[in-house]
Order: sequence, then structure tokens, then C-alpha cells
Amino acid sequence: MNNGFIRIGAAVPKVTVCDCKKNTDEIIQLIESAKKNKVQILVYPELCITGYTCGDLFEQGILLEEAKKALQRILDYSHHLNMLIVVGMPIAADEQLFNCAVLLLHGKILGVVPKTSIPNHGEFYERRWFSSSFSRISDEIEICDQTVPFGTDLLFRSKENPSLCIGVEICEDVWTPIPPSSFQCLHGASLILNLSASNEAVGKSDYRKNLIGQQSARCMAGYVYASCDYGESTTDIVFGGHSMIFENGILLKERPPFAEDTSLIFSELDLERLAAERRRSSSFMSLIGSHMNYSNKYRMIPFCLSSETIPHLTRSIDPHPFVPSNRESRELRCKEIFSIQVNGLKKRLEHTGAKTAVVGISGGLDSTLALLVCVAAFDQLNMDRKNIFGITMPGFGTTDRTYNNALDLMRNLGVTIREIPIADACMQHFKDIGHDPSVHDATYENTQARERTQILMDIANKEGGLVIGTGDLSELALGWATYNGDHMSMYGVNGSVPKTLVRSLISWIAETKIDANAKATLIDILNTPVSPELLPPTEDGDIDQKTEDIVGPYELHDFFLYYVVRFGFSPSKILYLAEHAFKEKYNRETILKWMKVFYRRFFSQQFKRSCLPDGPKVGSVSLSPRGDWRMPSDASSRIWLDEIEEMINGIKK
Repeated sequence: MNNGFIRIGAAVPKVTVCDCKKNTDEIIQLIESAKKNKVQILVYPELCITGYTCGDLFEQGILLEEAKKALQRILDYSHHLNMLIVVGMPIAADEQLFNCAVLLLHGKILGVVPKTSIPNHGEFYERRWFSSSFSRISDEIEICDQTVPFGTDLLFRSKENPSLCIGVEICEDVWTPIPPSSFQCLHGASLILNLSASNEAVGKSDYRKNLIGQQSARCMAGYVYASCDYGESTTDIVFGGHSMIFENGILLKERPPFAEDTSLIFSELDLERLAAERRRSSSFMSLIGSHMNYSNKYRMIPFCLSSETIPHLTRSIDPHPFVPSNRESRELRCKEIFSIQVNGLKKRLEHTGAKTAVVGISGGLDSTLALLVCVAAFDQLNMDRKNIFGITMPGFGTTDRTYNNALDLMRNLGVTIREIPIADACMQHFKDIGHDPSVHDATYENTQARERTQILMDIANKEGGLVIGTGDLSELALGWATYNGDHMSMYGVNGSVPKTLVRSLISWIAETKIDANAKATLIDILNTPVSPELLPPTEDGDIDQKTEDIVGPYELHDFFLYYVVRFGFSPSKILYLAEHAFKEKYNRETILKWMKVFYRRFFSQQFKRSCLPDGPKVGSVSLSPRGDWRMPSDASSRIWLDEIEEMINGIKK
């Protein structure tokens, strides 16, 4: 185990029909390859020892005896391996023949699982030779001089890591309305292994992929699917060796049909992530006890699979979990999120009868996105864009670049522009409260933020409108907002959009929804350093107060946020993931530095999130106190920060 990860694989041997010895040679060769790659659980296709397409030859006693000899050979080979191996073979028991999966570990058979759903339609006629598991009588069978558990009521749980619990189904089982894996997962299985022989036909591979992906997602489980290759008989049908590894609906690795360059695929299953998903879903276990069919009894078979050091993760850890890396997926995600924001605002405008919207425009990312949402909402409601009041409020830190971008953006979008400088009002306030304006502290900064919010609120009252909030999810997570300043609005359209996603949304809008002049402005806004601009600029007039220099890179904070809120991972687990995701960009020391900042601010700033204004949820992570996140404002961060300090001290040593 490595931070909850276990390496799992699917092997597709070159089968020779009825030649058990040759097939076993192939099986052992792939075991050896899997061993070199530190695979801990390895799954083979259905009936791989004999071949799936033996037909009436399954009734030949000599073939069944050769299969048992082959199994003994694999058992002997596996004796000193730290690998759970699952192979398929025909087994005679209870005066019948069963199509079985056999689980092997350390030279012992953990159990034998017979196939339940025996197809007898189209090109399949398995019932000619095989019985369903429903016909079995015995709970144990003798094979290879071992007495072993036999049945579909078997689950296999690791003693070292109880969160690893394995269920097995065979091919057609998963094509049924309620597959065995559904019951298995309700009773604890976190990983499903499917030994399959699924032939190829036009469109079938896509259907099969969707089927396995959906079952993995429905069961919130890992799923390894291994299917027969073209070495099977081609008398009537052809097999392509399609194999897949899924985790909760996410494809981790695939061997496409007829792939000639690989016979082994593997990836890492995150058991902690699956456990977190199940705990989060209140409906996952709700069916247990609701009906007799959901309350099957299972025999739990314990096994010992010692921890194997995984030198590196082969699965991808996306450094930007909120932003799809694939361009097509990213564009679809942006379109969907923007639609949610726009429709949320449309409903609020209609419900309140507001005739105007008031937005503070700084020339930064967040206010830009909020204004674009307002414009789209007004257009869809057939309301005049002039009823959108864009208020630019230059202060002590405003630079020419952001000021001009704010004006250019509003002009290009055709909204009403108002410029209200705040310097004089802030100086009067400093005088009133006795603050020295040369002291650039929190009072100096927050006075500006609250003055701006007061202006926006009063204009909204005057014009019969709503103040549209601009703050994003990343700022809320860090508490990087002035309480009752930019923290407050009448409807916050960006409240569940993290900063990394704000950038993607603006970029998508620039490419797809805007004219050339506005596009040029959006591009410059995207290239402007993130800043609240509350401190005076440099002598050259550039931004001096850069947010990411103060609190850290937003891409790191969004990464932390995703895994803290979405899965409840520990700092050490998140560090492990971050080191893989950002291995070309940040070292361990840098990641831990900003992780400490994240946790400290995340805990201390909860009081700002406890009184957030309304705003639409757009993704799986939200910090709304009425939606996804309920956290006491005075919770201690000690145990999280202690773990981070231990890791920091480990670097120093």
C-alpha cells in the first residue's frame, strides 16, 4: 500500500484453444511481467486455461484434468509471489460443470467463484456445457489437493487493509439488470474483478466500455475487466482482448480491442478515495435491509497481501482537478458551468423583480467573469444591457492597466459605466477613526474594500437592482476577502467557481462568445497578475501587491481544496498526490510551505463562509453553509498542522 493505492492489472494471454500447457506458459510469462511492474492483483480472462471456445470439447474428461494440472503449475509458480492472481477454468463439481474464477495467493486457492448468468442466445450457447451457480450444492470443493470455498457468496478481504475487499463476477453477469457486483459492493466489496470472453461486433466495444464504467460508478468501486484475445477460435466469432480498469466510473487504463502492442495493463486503485466517496453518499447503503433481495449473506475470506512499494504512480494525477485537461471536455465543462451561473442569476432577477444589476469592475478575473454572466443573463431575459451598472472605483492601489481594462471591457459589452474614485472617502474615514494613512495595514486595505461595497449597495438601492458578487471559491477557501466588504453581495455568481476554473471560463468566452475588441481585453486581463490592488503600485506603476506571492499559487490551493473537501484526505496523502501532479514544477518544500498556509487560513477563516450570500453551486466542491459545507468557525486545525510540521521537519533532517 502507498497512501491507499494498490496496483491492479489485467492480463490477456495468447490463447491456444484446448492447449492448457501452452496457455499456462503464456499465463506465467505475464505473471512474470506483472511481477516486474509491482502488480499486486492480476486478473485473466474467462476460461483462459483451456480457452473459451472449446465447444463440446468441454465434455472431454482429459481436458478438464489437464486444466487442473495447469492450475497446479500456476499455484506452484505463485508460491513465493506477493500477488493475488485470478484465472478462469472449467471445474466439475456436484455432478455438473461450472465456468469458474479461481483466486490464488502464495500457492493457495482462496476460493472458487462460479458464473451465475449463463448466456444461451445469439452466438452464445454456454448452457450446453455449463450450469449456473444457482445449481451448485456444495459450499466447498476439493481441487489440487486443497479444500476451498466454492460459491458466489464469497468476498475476499485483506487483513492488512480492510478497505480492500474483492468481489468477482464473470462476463455475462455484469450484463444483467442487477449484476452480482451490485450486491457484492453493498456488502463491502471495493474492487470487482471480471473475467470475460466478450466477442467483438460493430459498436460493441463502446457499449461494453460504457457498461463497465457505469457499473463501476454505480458501485463506487474499482473494476478490472479482462477479456479473451483473438487466439480464441474464429469459427463464428472473433475476440479482441478488450480490457479495462475503472475507478468509480473513471477509466484509468484500457487495452483497446485488437491491440497488438500490449498484453498487460495496470494502474493504481485509490482505496481511500473510494471509501471517502461511499461515506459521503448517504444513499449508498440505504438499500440494505429494505428488501430480502438486497440482504444476501456473504462468506468473508481473509487474505494477506503484504505491502508492495510502488515506485511511482502510473495513473495520471491532474494538477488542475477542477479543469478538464482535454480541450473538448474543457469546452463542454465551461459551457455547462456558465449556463448554471447565468440561469441562477436569471431566476434571481426574475424572482426579485430587479431591473438592474450592479457590479464592481476592477479589471481583474473575478469581476470580469461576473460581468460576463450578467450580460448573458440580461440578453436571455431581453433586458437592456444599459441596465447593468459597471462601477469602477479606483483607489490607492489601482494601476493604469487594470483601470483601462475595466473601462475597455465595459465599453465593449455596452453596459452603463460609472467611475467613483474612493481615495477621498477613505482618507476622510481614516481621519474619522484616527488611522494614519501611511500605515498600510489591514485597516488601510479593508477600508477600501468596505467603501467599495457600500457604494455598490447604495447604488443598487438607488437603481432598484442587485449587487452581483464577484468573489470566487478559492478566495472563500483562503478567506482572502474583506469581511462585509468584497465578501458581501446580494447574489454571488462565482461563489463555487475556483480560480483555476475562472481563468478557463474567461478564456473559453474569449474564444467563443465575444468580438475581437473584447477578446483582446479579456486576454490582457488573463495575463494580469491576480491582485486586490489595495496597496500603492510600484514606482513604475505596476502591481506591487500580487496575491500569489502572498498566499501562494492558486493552482496549488485549488488542488489542496479539492482533495480536502471532496475526499477528506490527510495532508500526507495530499502531499503524495501533489508531488506526482506537480513533479515538474514544485518541490516538496514548496508544496508543504503553501499547504501550511492553506490549512491555517482554511480553518481560521470559516466565519466568513458561515454567512455567505446566495449563489449557484456549479461543481462537486462547494463551501456554501446551506449546501455542501458545514464546519464550526472555531474548529482547531492543530492535528492537520501537526502532521504538516512533521513532514517539514522530515525535510530538515
